Amino acid sequence: QVRLVESRGGLVQPGGSLRLSCVASGFTFSSYVMRWYRQAYGKERELVATITSTGRTTNYPDSVKGRFTISRDNAKNTVYLQMNSLKPEDTAVYYCNAELYDKRYWGQGTQVTVSS
Repeated sequence: QVRLVESRGGLVQPGGSLRLSCVASGFTFSSYVMRWYRQAYGKERELVATITSTGRTTNYPDSVKGRFTISRDNAKNTVYLQMNSLKPEDTAVYYCNAELYDKRYWGQGTQVTVSS
């Protein structure tokens, strides 16, 4: 059974940091490109970070570049999203995603709220 289980998000003050993790099972994690998406209330889902299967290449949109870092540990079947200098506009449900050719898997999502 394929599973992607994100860690609990939470409430963070503006300027704070939070690290999300996503543990995969039921598929060959090391072969998949991993991504983090987010969806704010009333908005479309937005891609925030991509990492290749080996972890050598990462990519970010301008909205989070320099603040977010995606990484992975293939030995632990886990992908991480380190979020620094958080802003209220980063408030959203964050989802991890695994993709390989026509196979695509999603986590259940975890709420991150940035507010004072």
